[in-house]
Amino acid sequence: MFKFKAFRAIDDPVRCQNFIKGHADVLRQYGVTKVTSSNNDWMYNPFVYVITVEVEETGEIVSGLRIHIAHPDYPLPMEMAVSQVDHKIFDLVKKYSVEGTGEVSGLWNSKSISGYGIGAVLLIRAGIAISEQLKLGSLLALVAEYTLKPSLQKGFEIEEGIGNSGTFFYPKLDLVATSIVMKDPYNLPKADPEEREIILGIRNNLKCEKTEVGPKGDFLVNYDLILENPDWRKDV
Repeated sequence: MFKFKAFRAIDDPVRCQNFIKGHADVLRQYGVTKVTSSNNDWMYNPFVYVITVEVEETGEIVSGLRIHIAHPDYPLPMEMAVSQVDHKIFDLVKKYSVEGTGEVSGLWNSKSISGYGIGAVLLIRAGIAISEQLKLGSLLALVAEYTLKPSLQKGFEIEEGIGNSGTFFYPKLDLVATSIVMKDPYNLPKADPEEREIILGIRNNLKCEKTEVGPKGDFLVNYDLILENPDWRKDV
């Protein structure tokens, strides 16, 4: 059984360290040793929230993602990465920050669980689902090609205001990344109807056990997505 656990980064340093180790191992497996977005200062950032996926029997973290809330003192990972080629990213983030915006970042999946659909499907759904607790007006992301389609199905759209109509070569020249935005994470008007129903179902039942269906068959997930400290605005 897999456990999905949501928390504020500064509240659980041990889980953060295990997230960092797992993510670094995956990047090395793919030959990526230096990525701007993999900077680990985020674990001390009070505006970062994390979802980890653990194998419940062993406690091993096998997948995860982060939501970085935009704040003047803590640039988003995509601001750091994109500004190297396009300074318009700063104005774009500032515009979305008026209503509160967060970047879905650091999505990774251990090879040991590839094929379950956990990272590109279930984790992105969970990230969108917890955004209501954070009262965010929008979500941003910089995604690789393989996560673009599932992200669009869940209600993101391509943000064409930066890069080459939203596309970048990053972090290696043979990897295309695309900037995307979800402008209404509450109502999800751009999501496929089936995806919208599933995400709203998770949001309405943040702590539950559920049988999920993936390419490798059925598996049990223990969702624990209630954030203990969702009110990031009090620290602004």
